[in-house]
Amino acid sequence: MHAWYELLVGLRYTRAKRRNHFISFISAASMAGIAVGVTALITVLSVMNGFESELRTRILGMASHATISAYQGGLSDWAKLAELARQHPDVAAVAPYIEGEGMVKVGSDLSGTLLRGIDPKQEATVSEIAQHMKVGQLDSLTPGSYNIVLGAELAESLNVTAGDKIDLMVPQASVTPAGLLPRFRRFTVSGVFRVGMYEFDRGLVLIDLADAQALLRMDNSVTGVRLKLHDLFQAPRVARELTTELPGLYYVSDWTRSHSNFFRAVKTEKMVMFIILSLIVGVAAFNIVSTLVMVVQDKQPDIAILRTLGATPRSIMAIFMVQGCIIGFVGTALGLAGGIALALNVETLVPLLERLTHQQFLAPDVYYISDLPSELKLSDVIRIGALSLSLGLISTIYPAWRASRINPAEALRYE
Repeated sequence: MHAWYELLVGLRYTRAKRRNHFISFISAASMAGIAVGVTALITVLSVMNGFESELRTRILGMASHATISAYQGGLSDWAKLAELARQHPDVAAVAPYIEGEGMVKVGSDLSGTLLRGIDPKQEATVSEIAQHMKVGQLDSLTPGSYNIVLGAELAESLNVTAGDKIDLMVPQASVTPAGLLPRFRRFTVSGVFRVGMYEFDRGLVLIDLADAQALLRMDNSVTGVRLKLHDLFQAPRVARELTTELPGLYYVSDWTRSHSNFFRAVKTEKMVMFIILSLIVGVAAFNIVSTLVMVVQDKQPDIAILRTLGATPRSIMAIFMVQGCIIGFVGTALGLAGGIALALNVETLVPLLERLTHQQFLAPDVYYISDLPSELKLSDVIRIGALSLSLGLISTIYPAWRASRINPAEALRYE
């Protein structure tokens, strides 16, 4: 009965009209502040979750889950290594590749690029590049055709499309009667892709594996073998196992190493944003302190009467803690509802705002991803809700303790 009595009195005090309307205003402001802070926290963390997931998907759609390469030079026995790697139960597909730096030239326009030689049929099993072709087909890269596939941003900057000619130069010299000249070859643009990441759309060109071997004078060697795994999160373990299983000395790397800086940066930003936005909730929650202090001052005669009727200091403290917790609970509930609703509709609302303002929020030449994805996680909702309720509870302790220390005789002296 004690607990019910304290709860019922606390609820009655919460619903009762205030003699001082300013107290009601502070209570409403505290609820609104908590709701806004919780909404902002859920929305921002959901966007950052979506950004991380989208970044991982797009990077690994073009890169590889793991790679096998030589410590120096190229791999001449890559076919044997590919077959050994394919026998691992966690490896879904393998594909050879050649990678190097180059420069493309059209007229007087020059642009540095990352050059990648691929086998189109095998490449389609380890990457999603074939699904992002906007012009032409990846299968147009055939041995001896000297066709080239460009990223969309690079094609636009050079003003080329399928069928145009383009010169590709590599940082290797050829000895001619005129002296040392950079090696280059004229290619025909046979396709354009767009993956949605400026890094690849602006700086990657694809040619056939055999054409890359001829251009870079690699004979039958390749830079390495790319692996696609059934579960990309098992990449570190699979890389360690392949390192011990493969004969000879090879360098086995995985995506958590080659792109760790991106994901570490996102993780750090998520932590920092959580701390910063938690301060909004903290400030709003600690407004409850000022609210309850004024409530205690306003209810001193009531407290004195309850004490004379036998209420213990512990009961008085519980009554006012109930009031503060209700403010925190209502604000948290409103914030959770608003945050979940906003997080689930970010991908709809942001394009709408961009059309209304005629302004793109994330420029593709500045950010890796030009849209604003969102991924709501239950763990974030629970964590934010628990944090908000905890701060609300903590903020009630001091005012409630002050209420429990009121002397009934002193409170009733001037009544």
